[in-house]
Amino acid sequence: MRNAQTAKAKVSSERNLSHLRVKSFVVTSREKVRAVYEHPTIVRLAHWMAAITIVVLSMSGLQIFRAFPSFGSKVPQHTLFVPPAGVRLGGWLGGALQWHFTFMWLFIGSGIAYVLYEFLTGHYRTVLFHMRDIPGVWPMVKHYFFFAKKPKEFEPYNPLQKLAYTTALFLGALSMITGLVLYKPVQLKYVAFLLGGFHLTRIWHFAAMCGLWAFLPGHLLMVAIHGWDNFASMVFGWTKEPQYIHEPDADADHGE
Repeated sequence: MRNAQTAKAKVSSERNLSHLRVKSFVVTSREKVRAVYEHPTIVRLAHWMAAITIVVLSMSGLQIFRAFPSFGSKVPQHTLFVPPAGVRLGGWLGGALQWHFTFMWLFIGSGIAYVLYEFLTGHYRTVLFHMRDIPGVWPMVKHYFFFAKKPKEFEPYNPLQKLAYTTALFLGALSMITGLVLYKPVQLKYVAFLLGGFHLTRIWHFAAMCGLWAFLPGHLLMVAIHGWDNFASMVFGWTKEPQYIHEPDADADHGE
């Protein structure tokens, strides 16, 4: 049974890796290193743009929330909480709105560019969680949290990572949609209706922000666990000697 599952995972991974460039680089006359071009330029730019914009949008968003720190009706107003000044950006409501609207378009633009690239190139197969990944989630949970043996790797991202990244993409999309509704509530009134109304849309928007920040500690932990090469790949694009490349003749160039 285990061998059958391994073979099935290997076949699936070969299909998912067909778009990746795998090359060999000569380091010395006796040493040759294989590397995979995991993160193309647009993916890296979108990643770092998201990191910057999410911070600015969150801080300016908390300053906007400070103007009406409640999710209820205006009359009577009940203050839910007042965000500390150190985590707010903009100084006042008008300043916060300027920061928020500027970085909102950077967030949306980079997000749309990323999604288009992923689907046009097939790169999404290495990131998005699929039904076939479900059996691999619990073994990775046991490995990370209960120090069980690490399952064999066949793809750049293991099932638990793919589940986390897919969830983050969903939260990013929810943040974008709810943000646009709050920005243009009259023009997008039907979308607001589908989301449960304007007040509930504010809650969805705030929850999406909280979800993205909840994703961050696990994401940074995974970067730390997988080491410098993993971080460097998001800067330079290439990953040296990834564990999921098992075949010695895997240095064929599959195209970008």
